[in-house]
Amino acid sequence: MTTLLLARHGQASFGQENYDQLSDLGGKQAQMLGQHYAATQRRIDAIFTGSLVRQQDSARHFWQRYQSAVMVNSENDTPILPAIKIDEPDSYILPQFDEFNHQDVFIKSDPAFSNRASIAAEIAKAKVPMVRLAELFDKAMQRWHGGDYDQDYIESWSQFNERAKQALEQIRLQVATLNLDRDSTVLVFTSGGVIAAITSQLLQQGSQTAYQLNKSLVNTGVTSITLKEQHSHLLSLNEYSHLFADGKRFVTWR
Repeated sequence: MTTLLLARHGQASFGQENYDQLSDLGGKQAQMLGQHYAATQRRIDAIFTGSLVRQQDSARHFWQRYQSAVMVNSENDTPILPAIKIDEPDSYILPQFDEFNHQDVFIKSDPAFSNRASIAAEIAKAKVPMVRLAELFDKAMQRWHGGDYDQDYIESWSQFNERAKQALEQIRLQVATLNLDRDSTVLVFTSGGVIAAITSQLLQQGSQTAYQLNKSLVNTGVTSITLKEQHSHLLSLNEYSHLFADGKRFVTWR
């Protein structure tokens, strides 16, 4: 029985021109997960990511810390077999695990939001800009999840949900291709939307459940799934105890 660990990427650069890069804290969060798994002797047999920079860099930070920590804690000098070949992206990138297009979802929610400047201008009017941004984003997400305007989007919710389903099947294929042991553990660094969609599918729930789950997912929080033959089962959701190793200040949702 293969265990699949779906980890949300570390904190991205929210509010910056380029969101798709880890903040300094985001890199630290991924390192903390690597340290935790090494300390608890959690064996990782394979690592995959989506194609987004924040997902790949999370895997890189994780693996660097995991490797070094395992060697320090090891009782012998047996080398660690590589779970991921960082210098060979084609071997670990699975685009099915990419996040949905946040910008497209936001812009399509209101004709007035045709560009970043118009969005910034609207937010700037508010007494508390970040609260206003959250309100606008929630409205945009409700529209996208609702399904009444699917033709407006680059990728509708139903299309994204299907892609998330395909992502899970891609892992099954990779497990078979790599000929991993039946008790192997596969770690995937992806994004909140993908994890929420897959979890909702396993719970036989719809888009609104997926949206609510997405809002609760912590950066580098891990959702565990068992893959057995053609059946998948949810083991745990959004586990992030590794972030409390040095206090609650490492817990973020962006």
